[in-house]
Amino acid sequence: MSLEAFPVMLSPNQIPNQITVGAAIAAFLEECGVKAAFGVISIHNMPILDAFNERGKIRFVMARGEAGGTNMADAYARTTGSLGVCLTSTGTAAGNAAGAMVEALTAGTPLLHLTGQIETPYLDQNLSYIHEAPDQLTMLKAVSKAAFRVRSVETALGTIKLAVQTAMTAPTGPVSVEIPIDIQAALIAMPVDLRPLPVIAQVPMARAG
Repeated sequence: MSLEAFPVMLSPNQIPNQITVGAAIAAFLEECGVKAAFGVISIHNMPILDAFNERGKIRFVMARGEAGGTNMADAYARTTGSLGVCLTSTGTAAGNAAGAMVEALTAGTPLLHLTGQIETPYLDQNLSYIHEAPDQLTMLKAVSKAAFRVRSVETALGTIKLAVQTAMTAPTGPVSVEIPIDIQAALIAMPVDLRPLPVIAQVPMARAG
């Protein structure tokens, strides 16, 4: 009997053209020209950090604390004129970045703050789930130009694209995105379109001169 009669069973990690949502986010950030990202390693951002390492195009600079990592991303954006990127865990870790986010907000720094979030089935259930901060999104909105939550695998990349566009559109500023860990780790087909959304340049009116 031919071996072809016995189909090869592939594990999820071996399915052709399948990547994690975290890897899709990494690939998109590469298209945005991101060369470095800053922050603190956590189980709640590991799929993105794994993709940085595996793809080898974005250098991750580890910080000793979330405030320092966010300040480094802020400084990187100011000195390079490009998008700054920082990663934190959820809960207390996201809160630790708040002061540095306010600094970036008052300075108008284009910065993308990617923070983890607990698994979607447990969100907003008031279960005192480990690493959950009640109403974290409201806190992030208070210290950011805008803040979003990724609510499904299907909308993950679109939400990140909108966040980057918002951060880069005048008046520029830091934007936070919560990404639940189960969504980060989910497998999807490699996105066809990784291009950033257009950023409309603000042109001064003639009488402004």
